[in-house]
This record gives sequence, structure tokens and C-alpha cells, in this order.
Amino acid sequence: MRPSFELDGRVALVTGGSSGLGRAMAEALAAAGARVVVAARRREALEASVAAIEAEGGQAAALVADLADPAALEDVAQRAAEPFGPVTILVNAAGVNLRQPIEEVDLASWQLTLQLHLGTPFFLSRALVPGMREAGYGRIINLASLQSRRAFPDSAPYGAGKGGIVQLTRAMAEAWSRHGINANAIAPGFFPTELTAPVFEDPASAEALAARTAVGRNGTLADIAGPTVFLASPAAGYVTGQTLYVDGGFTAK
Repeated sequence: MRPSFELDGRVALVTGGSSGLGRAMAEALAAAGARVVVAARRREALEASVAAIEAEGGQAAALVADLADPAALEDVAQRAAEPFGPVTILVNAAGVNLRQPIEEVDLASWQLTLQLHLGTPFFLSRALVPGMREAGYGRIINLASLQSRRAFPDSAPYGAGKGGIVQLTRAMAEAWSRHGINANAIAPGFFPTELTAPVFEDPASAEALAARTAVGRNGTLADIAGPTVFLASPAAGYVTGQTLYVDGGFTAK
């Protein structure tokens, strides 16, 4: 039996799809046949993502939204269905890492970080689940992190959110998988994105991190494509509640 990785006819919503891993994941889903809605705050960056997808023959639309606003998420879920129809694939890639020393973390920073990494994925997923259930197909892909397992300096709120998303993914799977809605997480290693710019701006730090992987290099945005398509596809029908570390073996050493 040949597994199906085709996403033709599926509609995907990718939060944080304006840059970095979110954009790379959106491009991967579009290349596999999905029609993709990318959501973030920056219109110009979103339009660039849409243009890149369309240049490769894919279909995409931009949705400008403040994903950190809890009151906006029901509206985001409704608007996401307007360009192509009901969403059956959700990628929760929006995030922020303010990199504050733990003594300097204020309440606003804490609440923003935890909202984007836990509150937004939970309430946006829940708003989209009825449509997925009606379709008999749903795939939720959350973004975990190396910090889901270990601590890095100046990232206490980020690490707390990324630790929590692993358990939230399990809870989503327990609640919704019986309806054909699978929930999994991808935990990336070090990839060159806006969030990791401080690391990659220092060649010595980047090289040291690469040396700690099993494969001997840091990630490239192309490395996220295969895992994304797999977890979004029918081929992953018996995979749910899991966190896949796409880290070149960083956590294996």
C-alpha cells in the first residue's frame, strides 16, 4: 500500500506565515497541493509570502491579524475560510522570544509570550475543530522547540510556553483524534529565522551549535518541508499526540 502525501483540495491556515519557519511550512504545504492562508500582523511580509507561493504555482491568500489578541481568534477562524473554504490543516507557527533576563521579565512580556505560544494555538484550534469534524479530516501542527526539553538563557517565558505546547498537543490529540483530527508538534533545532538572528549573527556561536548536532550542521528552511507535509497528510493518520524533533540530532547527543 502506497502512503498518500497529497494535499490536493485541502485548505491550510498557517499562523506566523509571513517569515521564517511559518513561511517555509506554508510554502511546503502549497507545493504539496494545499491552498494556503497565511496569517500575521505585517501585510507586506504576508504579501511577499503569497507571491512566493504563487510564483511556484501554488494558491495562497493573506490574512492580516493580531494573533496575540484573544478576542480576535474566532474572527480569524471565520476569515480564514473565506478565500478557499473550510480549513482542515492548521499550523500554529506564530511566536515571539523577547530574550529577557529572568529578573527583567515583566507581566506584559510574560502574558504576550504565553498567549502566542499557548493561548492562541488552543483557542484558534478549538474554533476550527467543528469544521474539521464536519469534513472528517483535520491536522493540527503546533511548533514546539528544543526548549520544550531544556532551558536556554534569557528565555524563561518562551521555554515555559514551549514546554506547555507539548502537553497541549497531547491534550488536543486525546480530545479530537477520534473525530479524525490529529494533533502533533514539530520541535525545530536551530534554523536561520528572525527569532534566532542573535545566534546566527555570531558565526562562532552558530558553528558551536552545529557541532552539537548528530549531522554536523544547523537546519535550513528546506529541512522543515518534509515533516510538515507528512504530519498534514493522510499518511500520518495513525500519528497523533507526538512531538517530532527536527533538530539534526541535537537532542540525541
